[in-house]
Amino acid sequence: MIQEEAFRDTIGTISEDGSRNFIYPKKTNGRFTTYRQIVAYALVVLLFAMPWIRINGLPSIQVDVLHSRFILLGQIFWPQDFHLLFLGMLVLILGISLFTVAYGRLFCGWICPQTIFMEHVFRRIEYWIEGDRNHQIRLSQAPWTFDKIWKRVAKNGLFLAISFVISNTFLIYIIGTDEWLNIVSHGPQAHLGEFIGIWLFTGVFYFVFAWFREQVCLIVCPYGRLQGVLLDKNSLVIAYDRIRGEIRSRFRKSENRTALGQGDCIDCDLCVQVCPTGIDIRNGTQLECINCTACIDACDTVMDGMNKPRGLIRFASENEIAEGKPFMFTTRMKAYSVIVMALVAIWLSLLLFRSPIEATILRAPGQMMQDRGESISNLYTFKVINKGNDLADLSFGMIDPKGARLQHVGTDKWVIEPLELVQGSMFVLLPKTALNGAETKVTIGVFLNGEHVDDIGIRFYGPR
Repeated sequence: MIQEEAFRDTIGTISEDGSRNFIYPKKTNGRFTTYRQIVAYALVVLLFAMPWIRINGLPSIQVDVLHSRFILLGQIFWPQDFHLLFLGMLVLILGISLFTVAYGRLFCGWICPQTIFMEHVFRRIEYWIEGDRNHQIRLSQAPWTFDKIWKRVAKNGLFLAISFVISNTFLIYIIGTDEWLNIVSHGPQAHLGEFIGIWLFTGVFYFVFAWFREQVCLIVCPYGRLQGVLLDKNSLVIAYDRIRGEIRSRFRKSENRTALGQGDCIDCDLCVQVCPTGIDIRNGTQLECINCTACIDACDTVMDGMNKPRGLIRFASENEIAEGKPFMFTTRMKAYSVIVMALVAIWLSLLLFRSPIEATILRAPGQMMQDRGESISNLYTFKVINKGNDLADLSFGMIDPKGARLQHVGTDKWVIEPLELVQGSMFVLLPKTALNGAETKVTIGVFLNGEHVDDIGIRFYGPR
């Protein structure tokens, strides 16, 4: 048993002496490969197009760390909206967890940017220039001839160019298309810091896709570690049907494998050769498996050639393989679903009914109350952010208690530009008859274009 489980003690990308063991996956063809390519290239187009798509005059998505804001589908989220971002991230994490519990690590093999760029962009360039698995292995072991040099230079040159494009795209997600075009038009001398940053990230992307590769999934990414916690025997994973496949033996034409007690697996190792992380799926579910389905397409091709039914390697749960039980939506999956749907409903409600402004009113520091005969006054400062995309007229009005009034320092109306901040000061005057001890609760209404949009509760301090 210890010998059978020895493969779990190491990973295929590291040799016994600790050196890097490069993996050369064989090119695959099949229905799942086609589906993955369609999904991958659609997501690549979306990734590069999203910053250029405008909604309400704003980028469809931008992580604007320079101005402390996040833009999503034409909606701006400020630091004051942190609870919405936190709840959105919580929904996303729980959603991925539910997806993993039910359907395994499909996110890694089908949606993850690392896998998409590695398998459907950089790996395709490698196949185009250096050939399939056997050609790449021979080229790696060959001396440095002209043929090897030009292929390596061409491949790495394209890798570097694509890494540069990816780096610029991620920069656009941060600074926006307008600022990026400004940097490009003025050249590197006018924006030396940004230019150096672009090339630093280009180097990081080039290192990841040209050398580090699948080790991002095996060593760096924490999601792979969570897989072992989230999966159970009812989870849908890529599985080898050991009941049908064992005992393995080489294929011999015209032999009756059933009569000889042999399984459908002919031990061709194609499932191992096509694996981008270098595992043998026949050993069972493993940390390195990213559910890329390459082994399914390879095995189905072999089964077609043997006139055997497909599905020796397929999407299945452990219970389905061992006990013949069909896939079931378990209680744990249902519980995750209820929690995620509840959080999504709460998040959407907060998002839809979010105030168009963010207003803060605070008592001016160091200012004492002032006795004005029949009333007492306190000085307050305010800050108001216009979260909308239109020009807005701002004004304030007393809501509670009765008899209270405002006295503005300067104007009593302000015009706020979209996405801008207005700040100022105002006195709150409260009749002495309305005082409730040394501390009285006061409510100020915020009006935008004459419409009552928010109430701000403050504390009014009177004589002790």
